[in-house]
Amino acid sequence: MLTLYYTPGTISVAVAIAIEEAALPYQPVRVDFATAEQTKPEYLAINPKGRVPALRLEDDTILTETGALLDYVAAIAPKAGLVPTDPTAAAQMRSAMYYLASTMHVAHAHKMRGSRWAKQQSSFEDMTAQVPETMAACADFVESDILRGPYVLGDDFSLADPYLFVVCSWLEGDGVDTAAYPKITTFMQQMTARASVAAVKDKGML
Repeated sequence: MLTLYYTPGTISVAVAIAIEEAALPYQPVRVDFATAEQTKPEYLAINPKGRVPALRLEDDTILTETGALLDYVAAIAPKAGLVPTDPTAAAQMRSAMYYLASTMHVAHAHKMRGSRWAKQQSSFEDMTAQVPETMAACADFVESDILRGPYVLGDDFSLADPYLFVVCSWLEGDGVDTAAYPKITTFMQQMTARASVAAVKDKGML
């Protein structure tokens, strides 16, 4: 059985949603950020980066990084159809995922993780103050270029959708008025209605 190390509200939840979509058995293990459990030796032995998600396989291999874990889930459960067979569509899916990882997630992290980039308190405050603007710019791009329909690839669900769902769940907390984004609003409603998201909520992961 797979073991998923996660923290509620973080991008690790995207992996849980994908696992639910793939109907794979797994054991969720919560990593408590409130007590800095991710910095303790026990967890660092699992993921030396001190972040979530991490996925333990049945043979005790540990995998990390959200995109890699999502691809792994799709690869071991091909019947779930989480990656399109068309190469162009698959590239569009990953283009969205890489944007979320390299740009939108980083913009969000500037609110609480400023110590990754600076040392002065004034720098932290400046980064935090910029988050509503940078996240709104990201939301603009999602609205205009990423969402091709109710899902990232139009009518077809893919790995990009749980990723986008979690990242967009941060928008309101980051000071972005989501009412200004009708495509994102519809997408979030579509995702919330999926059985996979309901299952993750029932497990207390969202």
